[in-house]
Amino acid sequence: MARIDFHSNVSDKLEYACRLTRKIWSATPTGESVRNIVMVGEKADLKKLDELLWTFSATDFLPHCFIEDEAAIDTPILLTDHFLSPALAQLPHADVLIHLGMKMPSDVPALLARFPRIVEVVTINEAERLAGRERYKAYRDLGHELHNFDQSKS
Repeated sequence: MARIDFHSNVSDKLEYACRLTRKIWSATPTGESVRNIVMVGEKADLKKLDELLWTFSATDFLPHCFIEDEAAIDTPILLTDHFLSPALAQLPHADVLIHLGMKMPSDVPALLARFPRIVEVVTINEAERLAGRERYKAYRDLGHELHNFDQSKS
């Protein structure tokens, strides 16, 4: 079973995604093979996130690219607007999926088989909160253990 974490009541999902990615990336032990963090969202958000990942911190480097880029096979942080992009199947690892969008994956079992950890980022926007609740229910109905990290309390 995949670990599914919901990070709810996030005020700025793109900035939050940068901090979350930095935290996950820095937790990777030295000497291990390169791990992949795949971030799924809307194209417009991903374009902004691409820029933000380069500029949000003066001291941190988060190597990333879009999954269609020829460097994707060697890049640990990937951006895509498709849950099961054909390019994703080519990757040697798929450790964490960070979902920034509102749509539920169309093939949840395949996604859960590929990623041992899924992080759902849900903002304070009412439409996104409602969509997040629907995803939460869908994962729960499939029998997965869910964890919620309410960001309004931090």
